[in-house]
Formats: sequence, C-alpha cells, structure tokens
Amino acid sequence: MSDVATQSREPSLRFMLSHPAHVISLGFGAGLAPFAPGTFGTLLGLFAARWLQPLLGDTLFFAALFGALLIGTWAAGVTGRALGESDHGAIVWDEVIAMALITAMLPGAMWKQASAFLLFRFFDIRKPGPVGWADRNVKGAVGVMLDDLVAAALTMFVMALWIRFV
Repeated sequence: MSDVATQSREPSLRFMLSHPAHVISLGFGAGLAPFAPGTFGTLLGLFAARWLQPLLGDTLFFAALFGALLIGTWAAGVTGRALGESDHGAIVWDEVIAMALITAMLPGAMWKQASAFLLFRFFDIRKPGPVGWADRNVKGAVGVMLDDLVAAALTMFVMALWIRFV
C-alpha cells in the first residue's frame, strides 16, 4: 500500500506539511482534529474573522476572503486528489471560509455569531434543501466549497429573519 493510500484514511501532520495546499485545505491543522474536524474548522473561521476584519477593515478583509476562497478551492482539489477523496472530512477550508463570511456579515454581538455558528453547523451536517443539492450535484473542489457557501447563505438568511422579526 502506498504512503498516500495510507494517509487517505487518516491525514497526519507529516502529510499536511508535505505540500502548501494541504496546510491550507486542512485549515492549518484544524482538519487533523481527532473528532469533529469540521467544527474545529468552523471555529477557526469565526475567530479568524473576529480578529482579521477589524485589523484589515471591510474592503481588504472581503478581498482577502475572496482570495482565500480561490486559493482554498485549488488547495482542496490538490488535497482531495492526494487523499483519494475529494471531500475528505479533514478538508475544512470550506468551513473556515464560510464561517468567516458569516461572522463578517454579522458584526457586533457575540450571541449572533454563536447562534450563527450553531445554525451553520446544523446546515453543514444535515445538508437540507439547497445545501444537499449542491453537495450531491457539484463535484470536485468547487463542490467542496459550494455546499458550505450555500449553508452560509442559508445561515445568513435565517439569522436576518431572526434579527428582523424576533
């Protein structure tokens, strides 16, 4: 069995450090968490946005986020091919980007961001409606990123309704 085939089941720190794409797609190690790597990636996105958006300002932050989305799509493709599974559970850059976007769109009260965190995790795990459609029908690295962006949009829609009417 090749080294890559062994790593396809359990990516390691060694695997992550073997290529810059792996460092990115595995969320700088968040994807190596022994349980719930997607949740760790989501937390990374939340805290990164809370720290970087005030530091960079909105325009530069959103430009950087868009660049990170493009680079992350490439990285997810490289890592997915190396692991033999395009949407391997350790690939968490999609959660990082999606939660950073949500967090940036809900500035202010931490309760909003914590609620959005839980709602996003629900949509990402359960994949209702359009999230499930994107997950089933768009393959490869674009599909890896797209279902989480759809989950983020759904999260922001529900949060907007909640903030407006509750």
